[in-house]
Amino acid sequence: MGCRMRSATRRLYSQTTEMYEKILIALDATDADETILRHVAALAQSFGSTLVLLHVADGWAARLFGADAVSREITEDRAYLEEVRRRLSAEGLAVEAELAYGEPADEIVKWVESRGCDLVAMSTHGHRFVSDLLYGSTADTVRHRVEVPVLLLKARM
Repeated sequence: MGCRMRSATRRLYSQTTEMYEKILIALDATDADETILRHVAALAQSFGSTLVLLHVADGWAARLFGADAVSREITEDRAYLEEVRRRLSAEGLAVEAELAYGEPADEIVKWVESRGCDLVAMSTHGHRFVSDLLYGSTADTVRHRVEVPVLLLKARM
């Protein structure tokens, strides 16, 4: 009986170490990002995961012109993604960074459907009930529309 348990444990461990090959981290370029980045960086090191940082530029230029947009917002967004990518890479993590354009929830879902990942990780801001009811939340929309697990952590600010 003991050998069977050890064998089953080994199989379970080998399955879970490959559980998260690619983790998408949706960033909104605010202090809230640090909560999810700290948590997921540790998770990625445990599983040997590749991290994909995704920020969605959603200003008027980004929504109107997409990837052809030129604005201070987009320049700052690119610089932010590169800074975070560089910082996580320096910790020994495999990291990619991408900038999308438009409605954040739609773009995150589109990215998951077209590129695939094993986990979506996001910080939540803990808006008030009425605000979420009127405007919805990106995290809530994403978690209902994707087929992969979604890790939500309330931002510590």
